[in-house]
Amino acid sequence: MQVQGYVEAATFCKFCRTGTLLNLDEINATLLPLTDPSIEPFQINILDYLLGLADLTGELMRLAISRISDGELEFAEKICRFVRDIHRELTLAVPDMDDSYDMKTKMETMLQSVMKIENACFSVHVRGSE
Repeated sequence: MQVQGYVEAATFCKFCRTGTLLNLDEINATLLPLTDPSIEPFQINILDYLLGLADLTGELMRLAISRISDGELEFAEKICRFVRDIHRELTLAVPDMDDSYDMKTKMETMLQSVMKIENACFSVHVRGSE
C-alpha cells in the first residue's frame, strides 16, 4: 500500500504542475538516484502503479469538486476528462488482471469518482442556464 500511496502522490503532483500523467517509466526513473548503486534498484511494478493511479482519481475528484466550489469550472472539466480517460484505459486493462480483487474494487470506486465529477459539473451548467 505504501508504494501505491507514493504513486498516487507523485502522479497527483505531476498533474497539478503540468496537467499530465506521470508514467511508470518516469516514476521509476525518479527512484534511480535514491538507490544504492551496489544493489539492484527499487522499481515500482505495473500492478502497484495501476492501483496507485486508481487512488489518484479519488484525489482528483476532491480537487475537481473544490475547484467547482471556487468557480473554476473549466479546470474541473479538465480534471473530469483526465479522470474519465484514466478510467477508460484501466477498464481495458482490468480484464487481464483476473487475480486482482484490489483493482476491481478500485475500479468501482473510480467510476463513482467520475460520476461525482460529471454530476457536479452538470449541476453547475444547469444552474447557470436557469
